[in-house]
Amino acid sequence: AGAETVKRAVQLDVASWFQESLVCYQEGIDLLLQVVKATTDEAKKQRYRQKISEFTFLSDGKYHKQIRIEENATGFGYEKLFHEYLTEIVSEVWVEDPYIRQIHQASRYLLYNFLRFCEMLVKGPCKVKRIHLLTSYDQGSGRSQQMAALEEIKQSLSNYGVTLSIDFSSSIHDREIRFNNGWMIKIGRGLDYFKKPQGHFSIGYCDFDLRPCHETTVDIFHTKHTKKM
Repeated sequence: AGAETVKRAVQLDVASWFQESLVCYQEGIDLLLQVVKATTDEAKKQRYRQKISEFTFLSDGKYHKQIRIEENATGFGYEKLFHEYLTEIVSEVWVEDPYIRQIHQASRYLLYNFLRFCEMLVKGPCKVKRIHLLTSYDQGSGRSQQMAALEEIKQSLSNYGVTLSIDFSSSIHDREIRFNNGWMIKIGRGLDYFKKPQGHFSIGYCDFDLRPCHETTVDIFHTKHTKKM
């Protein structure tokens, strides 16, 4: 299966379908790594390692895609933005965003956005087992509300077999999301690129694809994902 997946990756690469080829390369490499772990024959192990090295060289992270979201644009819900990169082998996700908090009532949607992102991960097709969140503490009395909300999200995720680890940094500024299949997404506004809905019963309140967006830029990279053989 790993060899067939890599063969498909080469075909896509030749056809200049670079994004799709990188996904296939990574999935093929992951399958071959499983074979290496299960094989006791040292000669076979060495041959597989050589092949993995060759395929890793071919898929070495040179891919970069940029998406420009215009002011008031719609159709950029989390599923639409991330689904190409959340392949079945994704089991771990890192979110770095300093503003997963609520400084005042008007910005309470920041925490809801993170919850909506977690819901997307739970629905699949990926099999996420662990989410790492790095953010900053809210200010003043908002800190207790922030902690209570994050703890509730953590407990709810555990019902779906997902562990949420939460760390805080006072110096974090960058916003990025990483998946353990090698994809990294940087959004200028982080997860908070949606405009506040006009009301609780307005179109777009529940469906983020219908929610107008703030202008922002999304940069998508693929970095070499190294595993020990």
